[in-house]
Amino acid sequence: MSRHFDAIIIGGGQAGPSLAGRLTQAGQTVALIERKHLGGTCVNTGCKPTKTMVASAYAAHLARTGTRYGVEIGGPVTVDMKAVKARKDKVTLESRKGLDDWVGGMKGCTLFRGHARFISPHEVDVGGETLSADRIFLNVGGRANIPDMPGIGDISYLTNVSTMELDVLPRHLVVVGGSYIGLEFAQMFRRFGSQVTIVEKGPRLVGREDEGVSDAIRGILENEGIGLRLKAECISFAQHADGVAVNVDCDDGDRMVVGSHVLLAIGRTPNTDDLGLEVAGVATDKRGYVVVDDQLRTSVPHIWAMGDCNGKGAFTHTAYNDFEIVAANLLDNNPRKVSDRLSAYALYIDPPLGRCGMSEAEARSSGRSILVGTRPMSQVGRAVEKGETQGFMKIVADADTKEILGAAILGTTGDEVVHGILDLMYAKAPYTVLQRAVHIHPTVSELLPTVIAEMKPV
Repeated sequence: MSRHFDAIIIGGGQAGPSLAGRLTQAGQTVALIERKHLGGTCVNTGCKPTKTMVASAYAAHLARTGTRYGVEIGGPVTVDMKAVKARKDKVTLESRKGLDDWVGGMKGCTLFRGHARFISPHEVDVGGETLSADRIFLNVGGRANIPDMPGIGDISYLTNVSTMELDVLPRHLVVVGGSYIGLEFAQMFRRFGSQVTIVEKGPRLVGREDEGVSDAIRGILENEGIGLRLKAECISFAQHADGVAVNVDCDDGDRMVVGSHVLLAIGRTPNTDDLGLEVAGVATDKRGYVVVDDQLRTSVPHIWAMGDCNGKGAFTHTAYNDFEIVAANLLDNNPRKVSDRLSAYALYIDPPLGRCGMSEAEARSSGRSILVGTRPMSQVGRAVEKGETQGFMKIVADADTKEILGAAILGTTGDEVVHGILDLMYAKAPYTVLQRAVHIHPTVSELLPTVIAEMKPV
């Protein structure tokens, strides 16, 4: 038996349901296929649940340090992990239910629960049923990368998904990977009350950031008692009477870190290995990401790829923008392309890092004449008033064109403040526009014109 649709969307992450909504509004019939939960990584195992837990960790930290503000709690601050998990689950389930209700009431859209696999360029199999379509859209997302490291098969380990299912507090959490996901969980569980050690192969944390940003983040985490083992070139694992032994070959310190739990936070890999893409003729790169053009079309003209699986971004906002690009090109006669998108993301430790555009190192390597302005958060009135003065602000600009090239805002509300710079970059306005802006006092954003005014050649 075969059923034909105008479009098949494989995957119910950020781009899939939204595209289904636009296509059905245009009178098309859509088959939306999801093998687990609608909402993808963000709703189920990413943004929503992690930021909910980050909020719980922040509350514990604020209560624990309340005497700084003249607030006495009385007695030690403890964390009920069962309650933390229950709160996280509630937020996730409510978001998922909203999506389920929306898609369930979408006229022209049929939701199929199961795993899709190509059996021809226009056909997929879902649980023994054959579905065909004129156009097919991939929105299959990604999962935690599990490298074949020595001893990994001999131990029990956590990923970002299973870590959020814990309802007991790890005695000692060893986080393998010193990048965005790993750091977020490291600080979170340290604030919950665990001993935490980060093991990182590279010489510094979040290696894609400027060295000054990495150093500041390191200081923030060390100030909270998080142990760091950098330059861990030879990482291996073994069972231990006290949990798991993580063997490291570092420049200094013990050669072994023993933890009760180990979290692997070593990047992500796309969910493209079990779709039968070779049957459809869809090309992938050496890492498994679907190769797409500037309008997200794959090597097969009637197949598109959106979200994490296309290697063009690993964020909820880039996945949603993928949907916008596809919908604009197909339905609105409004040409849009991925290369128009500026890099923007955040690291949700506390204080957060908001990033947009080029880093200073990237700007230097571009061969441009650049200007750089910085200001420590200790000289930002709003940060001082809140007692949150860690971090700094940095803006990078082209000295000749006056174009803002990028920014890093590591500090309280940095993930929000950075958007003022990002919007100006999209408007292609010179930095003088921001320099002459009058912002509200007291805010963090009010110091952006000052940072611009203090920019100097480097």
